[in-house]
Amino acid sequence: MPISRQALCVAYGLIALLALVGTWGNNAAYMSLGFVGANTTFWHATLVNPASRSITVDLFFLGLAVFVWMVLEARRLGMRGVWLYLLFGMLVAISVTVPIFLINRERALAAREPSSAAGTLSVPDIAGLVLVTAAICVYTALTLST
Repeated sequence: MPISRQALCVAYGLIALLALVGTWGNNAAYMSLGFVGANTTFWHATLVNPASRSITVDLFFLGLAVFVWMVLEARRLGMRGVWLYLLFGMLVAISVTVPIFLINRERALAAREPSSAAGTLSVPDIAGLVLVTAAICVYTALTLST
């Protein structure tokens, strides 16, 4: 099934919105500490056990690979402001800024190839993505309710 660029941009926008709610819903616990105190306490909390250290290192290296790709892709497509996505990815949440980057990437691609689809997904692809999305949303809800 062909996926339109517009539908993909809507999906990316929803991902960014859910990521913002999920990350900042948890980050709010640190806000009363002020900027320095919040950052100090937050980053210290990422070191408290092997699971938190593992996921943090995993996300840092994933983030680094994504940052390299974003800079290269932005240069290839003539997109401006790529370093703002990286900066806000570190200050807000990479899970928020990458989908926003992807929306703008789709817009740049649409300007180059107006009639092209964003891609094609099979029924099993869609089912798998729906299941992964559901699992991520359930986990996010769990984090916000504890």
